[in-house]
Amino acid sequence: MKDLKFNYKLLMFTTLIISGCSIVYELLISAVGSYLLGDSIKQFSITIGLYMCAMGFGSHISKYIKKDLFDFFVFVEIAVGIIGGISSLVLFLSNAYIASNEFIMYIQIIFIGTLVGLEIPILTRIIEENCDNLRVTLSNVFSFDYIGGLIGSLAFPLFLLPTLGYFSTSFLVGAINIIISIVIIHNYSNYIKNINIFKTIAYIAVVIMFLGIVFSENISRSIENSLYRDRVVLTTQTKYQKIVMTKHKDDLRLYLNGNIQFSSKDEYRYHEALVHIPMSVSKSHENILILGGGDGLAVRELLKYNDVKKITLVDIDDEMVNICKTNELVKEINNNSLSNRKVELVYEDAFKFLENTKEVYNVIIVDLPDPNNDSLNKLYTNIFYRLCKNVLVQDGVMTVQSTSPYYAKNAFWSINKTLKSEDFNVYPYHVQVPSFGDWGFNLCSKDDIDISNINVKVDTKFLNKDSINSIFNFGEDEKIDINKIDTNTLSHPKLINYYEESVKNWK
Repeated sequence: MKDLKFNYKLLMFTTLIISGCSIVYELLISAVGSYLLGDSIKQFSITIGLYMCAMGFGSHISKYIKKDLFDFFVFVEIAVGIIGGISSLVLFLSNAYIASNEFIMYIQIIFIGTLVGLEIPILTRIIEENCDNLRVTLSNVFSFDYIGGLIGSLAFPLFLLPTLGYFSTSFLVGAINIIISIVIIHNYSNYIKNINIFKTIAYIAVVIMFLGIVFSENISRSIENSLYRDRVVLTTQTKYQKIVMTKHKDDLRLYLNGNIQFSSKDEYRYHEALVHIPMSVSKSHENILILGGGDGLAVRELLKYNDVKKITLVDIDDEMVNICKTNELVKEINNNSLSNRKVELVYEDAFKFLENTKEVYNVIIVDLPDPNNDSLNKLYTNIFYRLCKNVLVQDGVMTVQSTSPYYAKNAFWSINKTLKSEDFNVYPYHVQVPSFGDWGFNLCSKDDIDISNINVKVDTKFLNKDSINSIFNFGEDEKIDINKIDTNTLSHPKLINYYEESVKNWK
């Protein structure tokens, strides 16, 4: 007999919240997996596939649950809240102390997916046993479930991750999940047999989650200190990336999403090669464009040329640039270059900027992070280089940061071939940077360039006539049959695969 006093509207609301939480866990695990393991496409694809499969498995095994449905429903919500709430912490700890940390990630996905898969069938049967209008109620259950998924998928990238970071986000969402289970316990106490056990577990779990939120910064610092060899002096999560700065004596290092961007001990080698090679062959220095380079170190080198009138720096991450503009440790290294009156800062995606700008430039310096995800890979495609060519004056030059020709050989020569596909004259070169290893660049121009007698006319720490003559020569172990390498296009993003293969080979 149906219970006419049964209130299913509260269950509709909890369905919405629970669905939103489960989507956040899925996105969170994918994001942490991408941060720790790289290859964001792979991590998100595996997460979605495993999650959906596990949900199907959970739905299948729900048919074996024949009684005490409310007890199982409360158990599912508490379990999801606990496992999801500590998911980020477990992933970071496993990365630090366990070799096969991918296995831990997949186990988390399977457990959460299976539990979420149990939810709707159990909830449906609860409603079937206690309500009359099952058809309408079922449509509401699925509607609230899908709406909750949308809310979670929007909240994660727009608010949760950029505002709270990995640890606070997982603890907060876990707390919400467990609070919902507490609401269910108190409002449907007549239907729950093991109510005292569930109350005890839920209250302890929610206290742990709130303690996790309160001490998330301490947890973050402790975890990051185990991931980085030096003392962490700054850590922040922007809308686009995780920024970590470390310091040991006079060595300041900046990491973006776990990848080193510079070491103050030897960054001058990289930035002198990046800047002074194109500047030495360019006939004019009036108008310079930097794509990336938000640390201000390339700008520092450009400001050594008195005839430079304007430097436009385009970086999508305003928070990253602001750190390097205001942080005293970084300002000491970049000579406060980002505050120079000649520098115009533009916070925009480089691709969109090139599509919309009306200016043309004498020198373009492409100083972007390595192509380790799909959004960065776009900035290494033939179309991107075509856009660069469109805003480069006829006698202008461009240089492109191109990863390591030794550690990422296929990736380096794919960039080289992609530039050639847009009818650039391309001159590959490389330098030894101790913190990076052997690092490569591609010098490009519309007109031919004489690279046999390059003379740098500003003060440098590393570059001289002898070193310049050597940087255009490659050893046999850095060469490759370029015919076996594909160009990188928007429709066929080959470069990211080459790059990820190299990461696996050198881990």
